[in-house]
Amino acid sequence: MEMRQFRKEIEQRLTRDGWSIVYDHKEATLRIEDKEIKKGVTLALKPLLAKWERKEFGSIEEVVRYVEVGVEAMKKTPKIEGNEKKIFPVIRSTSFPTESNDGHTLLFDEHTAETRIYYVVDQGESYTLIKEAMLEGTSYTKEKIREVSMFNVRSLPQPLNEDQVAGNRFFFLRAKDGYDASRVLDQSLLEKMEKLATGQLTVAIPHQDVLIFADIVNERGYDVLAQIALQFFGEGRVPVTALPFIYENGELEPTFILAQRKPK
Repeated sequence: MEMRQFRKEIEQRLTRDGWSIVYDHKEATLRIEDKEIKKGVTLALKPLLAKWERKEFGSIEEVVRYVEVGVEAMKKTPKIEGNEKKIFPVIRSTSFPTESNDGHTLLFDEHTAETRIYYVVDQGESYTLIKEAMLEGTSYTKEKIREVSMFNVRSLPQPLNEDQVAGNRFFFLRAKDGYDASRVLDQSLLEKMEKLATGQLTVAIPHQDVLIFADIVNERGYDVLAQIALQFFGEGRVPVTALPFIYENGELEPTFILAQRKPK
């Protein structure tokens, strides 16, 4: 399907009273916004079309549902108290805004040179980023939110699919619950993967819906990891970083990998 046809299909299905749709030709994005609340969702069409062509989602209706759920969630402000089991951390790039569109400061922590940790309240098919203002009038502090979210992410399942290339093992975590990348904050998982590794443990967080571990035993492994991270980064609905990480001494260090060369 051509981009123009793909875009038209989505626009037709997203036409609603009270919604505006603006196409950015240069960026190949569609901005769908609720006129009343002046908030909305931006769709990056190139990665969506690539997923469509690879048959990674069943129909354009899945994209429509994603937008409907997202815009509807923006009309609601979930409460912190009473939703403790629904508070989770999410990984974002350091270029992700630290303020909401209405000017409120988001709750976040620094993570690595490439990533930040934000906090959300899960709402089923979507989640809402927690703003500092949402803590006002509650017994919750930033430290308490951090503690609760880390406890919750440790309780999530950790399904891993393994693949091997030239003696190097690659593990893909894709639970499809919106918190795949968030598992990188589970220190016990990192320690478990480090014990499994016979070579250098590396980690990739290309987008929010996947977490990749690699047990690298030769230079070919570094090349493959760099290629995988870049490919996944370009396909993600919420890209994080194309740079893989070396895991050593309990720390993640971003690493630029050149072809056929082991990083120093």
